[in-house]
Amino acid sequence: MNARDIMEISPIVPVIALEDEKDALPLAKALQKGGVNIMEITLRTPAGLKAIEIVSKELPSMNVGAGTVCNEEDLIKAKKAGAKFVFSPGISQELINASKKEEITLIPGVATASEVMLAQNNNIFYCKLFPATLSGGVEILKAFAGPFPKMNFCPTGGVNLNNLNDFLILKNVLCVGGTWFVPKDEIIINNFEEITSLCKEAINSIKV
Repeated sequence: MNARDIMEISPIVPVIALEDEKDALPLAKALQKGGVNIMEITLRTPAGLKAIEIVSKELPSMNVGAGTVCNEEDLIKAKKAGAKFVFSPGISQELINASKKEEITLIPGVATASEVMLAQNNNIFYCKLFPATLSGGVEILKAFAGPFPKMNFCPTGGVNLNNLNDFLILKNVLCVGGTWFVPKDEIIINNFEEITSLCKEAINSIKV
């Protein structure tokens, strides 16, 4: 699966940190029910890799990838767990080389023109803008459009129901990432119906 295909699955990409891997499958089903067929399960918690493995085996129709992949070791573990792609909060030559060697799609995080150039010079034209609002948000994406017309972004970090259309209306934005529609508190109490509702609310609010 190439990066463009991944970033066109859904206009909203859930960024998920699970405390318990047993929540992974019901969460995946709740997301699908809400019209979201992609999950970025981060490696921020010990449950992350096992959660990816469970979803990839039990619900192959869900496009599950790993987030917070910071080095080659993370990338290899994510691939072994069944991740179809990996998101990184930043970009490094180590990660770029590892993704090519392991033949798994990397969507790296960028926040500066120099980082976008590093991606582009390695034939990577699909990146996460992270942290999106802190690094300049809509204005930096507009600025990137001039010197980097081939680049496409998934802004993540500070994106919510109130500003997602500001990002999605931009030509160089294919999707946005966020946590607002997968709140940790609702996952912990197994209120997956609420997550389905939040997904539908977000998708229905998109005006682009």
